[in-house]
Amino acid sequence: MYDDEVEMKSGSAIQSAPAAYDGGVEYRQGQKLERYLNFFSSLAFSATLVASWETTGAGLQAGLFNGGPAVIVYGLIISAIGNLAIACSLAELATVHPTAGAQYHWTYILAPGYRRFFSFFQGWVTVFSWAALVCIAPFIIGNQIAGMVVLSHPEYDKQRWHGTLLMWAVLLIPIIINVFARRLLPLVEVAAGIMHCVFLPVTIAVFLILAPRNTDAFVWDNFVSGLSGWKDPGVVFSVGLLGVIAPFTGVDGVIHMAEEVKNAKTAIPRSMIWGTLINAVMAFSYAITVLYCMGNYKEALTSVTGYPVIQIAYQASGNNLAATYVLMALGILPGWVALFNSLASVTRLTWAFARDNGLPFSNFFVKVDPRLKIPVRALFLVAACVVALSFIQIGSTAAFNAILSLSTEGIFISYLIPLVFLVFKRFTAPRDIPKGEFSLGKWGLPINMVAILFATYFAIFLPFPPEVPVTPEGMNYAGPVLGFVMVFACVDWLVRGRHKWNGPTMNFSRE
Repeated sequence: MYDDEVEMKSGSAIQSAPAAYDGGVEYRQGQKLERYLNFFSSLAFSATLVASWETTGAGLQAGLFNGGPAVIVYGLIISAIGNLAIACSLAELATVHPTAGAQYHWTYILAPGYRRFFSFFQGWVTVFSWAALVCIAPFIIGNQIAGMVVLSHPEYDKQRWHGTLLMWAVLLIPIIINVFARRLLPLVEVAAGIMHCVFLPVTIAVFLILAPRNTDAFVWDNFVSGLSGWKDPGVVFSVGLLGVIAPFTGVDGVIHMAEEVKNAKTAIPRSMIWGTLINAVMAFSYAITVLYCMGNYKEALTSVTGYPVIQIAYQASGNNLAATYVLMALGILPGWVALFNSLASVTRLTWAFARDNGLPFSNFFVKVDPRLKIPVRALFLVAACVVALSFIQIGSTAAFNAILSLSTEGIFISYLIPLVFLVFKRFTAPRDIPKGEFSLGKWGLPINMVAILFATYFAIFLPFPPEVPVTPEGMNYAGPVLGFVMVFACVDWLVRGRHKWNGPTMNFSRE
């Protein structure tokens, strides 16, 4: 038993007394999570959660519409470097404080002042952004299925509400697995990791065997401007980055599972960094292959399916529907399994925020089911948010796409806040920065600065509309929606948070 194992917060949703250490972190009324994930499970979790090459295929339209192949190729390199710097910077924090709260936890520790407010504000931004991020997989997969139906049955009158129903269907099994088969998650993660790694070379091989080749100049030197109305080449390039930023969004996902990972202080940092490197190589390999093998540029961009990658697969296969379905299934299946992981991750994040009284009705959402050993109420809260957001698609697909970019925008802001405070502390009180088993050493400051530079750059251009002049249907609502969330967080702080929020639970247990 360790006397100071957990620093408890008075007035929080947690008992104000330490608990016996048994490999987990124990909270009020037995609210604890069991450590059952090993390093290989956490690495597979990290590698598959972002579904890098699968998301690259789904997001081709953003790059093809703004900048063309040059944006996709060089944008992926920029995105990989930036996200690797972010992963290394966050890994150094995670090795000291591996906790489900992650960003808001680190913000509380590093903030030079007003740390209660900053961590509360950070928590709201992170939780909301991750809830929006969970929508990406069911939205993309559901609408890709509808797009393939349109491809094979041109008479099919695709309605927006069809996509909403398909989203719910895609979401159903991951919810069931997360609730009733928690112990299967390590196997699911390893299986997903195998599919994620094996299906890529199979997909590349099929493309290379079936499709004619584009020239080197088309892939490496082709910058397409003028389609979207943006005139400045720098703006065109930056706006087109959305499709290559999204494949790396969520490098922090595995951190939110930290309280269920054995030896988290070493397993989590290694999983983050290696997962980012693996995804960078895979996304780049896939994008290069697709660009070399894509057929008619205009047909791909204006495909009735709504996804250029479906049209590209159809052209590459010689208009063979069966081969097209196989190519698309190879990307959809691991992307769908990745949804199991992202749903689990955001559930733990939401539970951690409720554990510290960040959410309204925290005492309700903090409960961990004693039989299932998971925070079921937090899981269903996340699922309810996804279902609610899915209705936006019925009114406007453009508005829903904006919420998808909102998730990326919000998550990058959630990275920026603790990293800015970390750099500030490096200058003002470097000796106060705790050291863990993973350390960047003398490279810490430059890598942190690179991470901040890239995160700021991405955050600036993500809210830009994809084309001008801007119409209500084509407006990118990411900025206004994120602004609303930030205002709501401030109002909640004034009304409730400043009385209830005393910062995150500080876990100093030995893993």
